[in-house]
Amino acid sequence: MNILFISISSFPHASQHSISLDLIHELIRRGHKVTLVCSLERRENKETSLTEEAGCRVLRVKIGNNKRANIIEKGITTLMMPSLYVKAIKKYLRDEKFDLILYPTPPVTHFKSVKFVKRRDGAKTYLLLKDIFPQNAADIGIMPRSGVKGLIYRYFRAKEKALYKISDRIGCMSQANVDYILKHNPEIDAGKVEVCPNSIEVFDKSVSLEERAEIRKKYGVPEDKKVFVYGGNLGKPQGIPFLMECMKKVATSEDAHFVIVGNGTEYKKLVTFVEEEKPGNVQLLSRLPKDDYDKLVAACDVGMIFLDHRFTIPNFPSRLLSYMQAKLPVLACTDPNTDVGRVIEGGDFGWWCESNDADAFCAKVQEITKQDTKALGENAFEYLNENYTVQRACDLILEK
Repeated sequence: MNILFISISSFPHASQHSISLDLIHELIRRGHKVTLVCSLERRENKETSLTEEAGCRVLRVKIGNNKRANIIEKGITTLMMPSLYVKAIKKYLRDEKFDLILYPTPPVTHFKSVKFVKRRDGAKTYLLLKDIFPQNAADIGIMPRSGVKGLIYRYFRAKEKALYKISDRIGCMSQANVDYILKHNPEIDAGKVEVCPNSIEVFDKSVSLEERAEIRKKYGVPEDKKVFVYGGNLGKPQGIPFLMECMKKVATSEDAHFVIVGNGTEYKKLVTFVEEEKPGNVQLLSRLPKDDYDKLVAACDVGMIFLDHRFTIPNFPSRLLSYMQAKLPVLACTDPNTDVGRVIEGGDFGWWCESNDADAFCAKVQEITKQDTKALGENAFEYLNENYTVQRACDLILEK
């Protein structure tokens, strides 16, 4: 098949690994022709271009700045992006006829480019639903649902419904996502919605005891404590105030050490917290290069997930997979609407508590410090191989 993959992400090179690129690599291995359309932010000072990389054609479309941009610039970029994508597809891919279009959210504004190619080529369409927008923004107070500002919410809600309508199949990250989408969008044919979870090309990223000791020494992480790591985005969805409350609660723990690594809109709050509270068992590191980050995670004992308790939508964080690849069990602190905690506990590779109960978090930490977590880490890697591989995702998509 000739497949078009549309994403708003920026990819330095198609040979790298990510949830989207791993799926593309697997499609290419199976003999399909894939063209990736992705973004190129203005700050890169480059123009729209079509290249060949790792067996994949890559159309990078110059847009405004999206990441690390203020809300006004980000909003303008989001609104302009669909037209820029259509313009680039018309110019660079005018002689192509695509059989299948794959497109992950965010954003819901993919609708315009998907609609254009679907009508032009008669292509089948498969939505990889990675978040539920704009409700996720409304849940945590970023986008009001009423009043004058509610017009923005209603605009994006209309785009969301249009995207669902134009999609022949909708692949959700978990069963809770399937249930949510059907409950809140009763006009959708239930037969076209299925579970197609985040998936990756699985590598064993665990490290030996010798490597672990070297890595911990490099970052000043104690060797004689159970080390909990949180890595990734540090923004509003992660409920950073609750994370800080938890760190206060466990500040006196002599058996546990906490490493927080990443960046995001709430990073400065964590810097201030660490400077003022001076918790002796909490380390805060800025974002690391991917290889260094992966090694640091593998040198820890337990991965952590945090989600704001106000969420009504069932988030399913992709960072879970990076912990599982490193053979780490996972402690998830989330709202009760997501099923990620049930998956973790059901798969016997971790623990869950609600993200509004710091005492429960503290109790879980005390419980974990007394456990041998290695067996649970092996369970995590086994569960990953059984449920979250790109081979399984490809089988599901192509079967339909």
